[in-house]
Amino acid sequence: MDIKRAKEEIKNSIQAYLAKDEFGEYKIPAVRQRPVLLMGAPGIGKTAVMEQVARECGVALVSYSITHHTRQSAIGLPFISHKEYGGKEYAVTEYTMSEIIASVYDKMEQTGLKEGILFIDEINCASETLAPAMLQFLQCKTFGAHKVPDGWLIAAAGNPPEYNKSVREFDVVTLDRVKKIDVEPNFTVWKEYAYKQGIHGAITSYLEIRKNHFYAMETTVDGKRFVTARGWEDLSTILKVYEEMNLPVDEGLVYQYLQHRKIAKDFANYLDLYKKYRTDYRVDDILRGEYTKQAVAKLQEAPFDERLSVMGLLLSRLSENFQKAYEADLMVTGLHGVLLELKERFASPYCKETPWENIFTALLEERETAFNRERKAGLLEKTAERARLKELERLNFFMAEGKKAGCREKEDAFEVVKGLFAAEAELREETIDAASEMLDNAFAFLEETFGAGQEMVIFITELTTNYYSVKFISENGSDKYYRYNQELLFDEKQKTILQDIEKAKTELDLLF
Repeated sequence: MDIKRAKEEIKNSIQAYLAKDEFGEYKIPAVRQRPVLLMGAPGIGKTAVMEQVARECGVALVSYSITHHTRQSAIGLPFISHKEYGGKEYAVTEYTMSEIIASVYDKMEQTGLKEGILFIDEINCASETLAPAMLQFLQCKTFGAHKVPDGWLIAAAGNPPEYNKSVREFDVVTLDRVKKIDVEPNFTVWKEYAYKQGIHGAITSYLEIRKNHFYAMETTVDGKRFVTARGWEDLSTILKVYEEMNLPVDEGLVYQYLQHRKIAKDFANYLDLYKKYRTDYRVDDILRGEYTKQAVAKLQEAPFDERLSVMGLLLSRLSENFQKAYEADLMVTGLHGVLLELKERFASPYCKETPWENIFTALLEERETAFNRERKAGLLEKTAERARLKELERLNFFMAEGKKAGCREKEDAFEVVKGLFAAEAELREETIDAASEMLDNAFAFLEETFGAGQEMVIFITELTTNYYSVKFISENGSDKYYRYNQELLFDEKQKTILQDIEKAKTELDLLF
């Protein structure tokens, strides 16, 4: 199955394993909670999906690569203790707590989360001395003498033998105690993730044209040639930083991440074209509604690959602005919650004699503590984390402005804070309005260039795939999106009906 389906399977497992009966006992006892074993090619997102699952389920995550461990660190170190049996004292060998199990308890202390996922990567590549311990871990949920705490799902990942010479095959006894999920690379599924992670637009546009270059694993006389989802994501990160710093990007840099010479060269050439299209078509001008008739005519005559690339440029810029609007909305919503809490505390009779600065400081510290706890637990995705950081920065600014204004009474301080909040809310509205205007301008350009052709179908489909565009449109609306989406859905239904009619006719002809 693809990684998206695997993610749903893991989420369902967690929800089922953590479900409790009326007595507070787990409905599925620990002995029946099979570990999840993800098997798939390298770099397709097995580790990333565990992070997403933990965040979305609100549980902690402890992740280890077992290839970095020795038997001693995984099992614990031996020590001599003394015990009495039958009235006689004996020296007995015991073991210190496993580093891995200790990390689970550390995570529980740091985050306050008592339930979570213990994820062991590359589990079938453990050293020869550690292999029996891995089997015991999967079968009995223990490392040495120490058990994984109740409420913690065990998940593991490994690569099939064709990708790794160090792989050890699991026996039937072990496989009969796990939920084995085979995962395969899928570009369509990865694209949804790519939009949410803000993967560089050149990469998503290129892979839309060259889907067969998304994942490659070949063995040649010169060694392995490969491209993975991890490689594309890491390349995206370095490309963005290089562009910000005006550093040159060439085939050599691309090959460091895409270790397949042909694909690296092809993408490097495409990247040059992508930059050229951005200049030639003046994408930012299009989104400002300032495009020219020459740009329309040029794109109408362009080959299909070029049309896709320009739409990719438009979608990338739109996605950036949708993400900014989402981040601004998260921040203002957080500030509004603080404002309500501050008003309540200022009016509380218990805080009558407490200076407003002390009340504000206490509330700010609570927000910082909660944020740090959630961040350590990995419960915040990237955009939410940035929004929370900005929220804390603005709250510190609000308090500094209140002091600067010389406020002594709570009422005066609250008025200052309320005014500053209103300014932030207005900035959010401006960000949303700007993104809406850009979307309308993109539609106007595509309408004039292609009408309701296949390019518009692709544009609508990509907007529907993108997490941030779906979020933005569902909350702020877009008449053109709804109109085209409805028309395109109608057309698709009509095609399906016609296909069914033709199929029925064929079957009748065969019968008679």
